[in-house]
Amino acid sequence: MCLGVPMRVMSIEGDLALCEVDGVRREASLMMVDGVETGDYVIIHAGFAISKLDEDDAEETLRVFRELLAAGVVPE
Repeated sequence: MCLGVPMRVMSIEGDLALCEVDGVRREASLMMVDGVETGDYVIIHAGFAISKLDEDDAEETLRVFRELLAAGVVPE
């Protein structure tokens, strides 16, 4: 199963962003998404930001992911 995860952009250097969710940090390429700024949420898939989304949508998606994880529906 492929999954895109909402992450907050912590810093940007060139076309690379350092992104974070729940204490996990990953580098991701921004070459596919325009107009990303520090503090924005992006969907990360396979090391790339594939879209930008607003904070409310990101938080709702993360809430559902956390519920599924807590219920054991998806493995850690």
